[in-house]
Amino acid sequence: MQVILLERVEKLGAMGDTVRVKDGYARNFLLPRGKALRASAKNMEKFESQRAELEVKNAAAVEAAKTDSEKLDGSSFVLIRQAGESGQLYGSVSTRDIAAAASETGVSVTRNHVVLPDPIKTIGLYEVRIALHGEVSSTVQINVARTQDEAEAQARGEDLTGNADERDEIRRAAEELFEQAEADAAAEEDAEDAAEDTAAEAGESEAEKTED
Repeated sequence: MQVILLERVEKLGAMGDTVRVKDGYARNFLLPRGKALRASAKNMEKFESQRAELEVKNAAAVEAAKTDSEKLDGSSFVLIRQAGESGQLYGSVSTRDIAAAASETGVSVTRNHVVLPDPIKTIGLYEVRIALHGEVSSTVQINVARTQDEAEAQARGEDLTGNADERDEIRRAAEELFEQAEADAAAEEDAEDAAEDTAAEAGESEAEKTED
């Protein structure tokens, strides 16, 4: 179906563009939400007669979207889900789930605002874009975990995917690296102290020779 866009729509075009879209997308989203008209000579004439009014309305919508987008941008939302030991979810996290979580901020977010190429199927941290308007978007973090404690661990940077043995091995390796780094820092500090002591002793010895 060909439609005339009444506002900018991401990946489709700008206000006034005539584009071809799938019939279902037009009937279920673009037309009922007032984002487009069926392409016809009569509707093009109607659009042109209302263009100035639509531009003013669109500018107001963009400003409102920017205000809401600022509230969302950088926010983090925890979604607790059941998952296997490897981190595979028993189900998935969808755009509807993310929209519901984001709406808890007081900003009205629908599933159509959530830009998610594929459903989330494993625990972890995900950066997800929320497009409140064709010209305005923000990025939020989705923290999918089995428990609140795991969500906090993931937020600290821990990887909880894989089996328990693999996670323990990674944790031990990280702890060993940390301990080695601390030992190296301590050795370097001792070496610096020793060098300072040697320099001080050399200075005292030179001073004694001068006095003699």
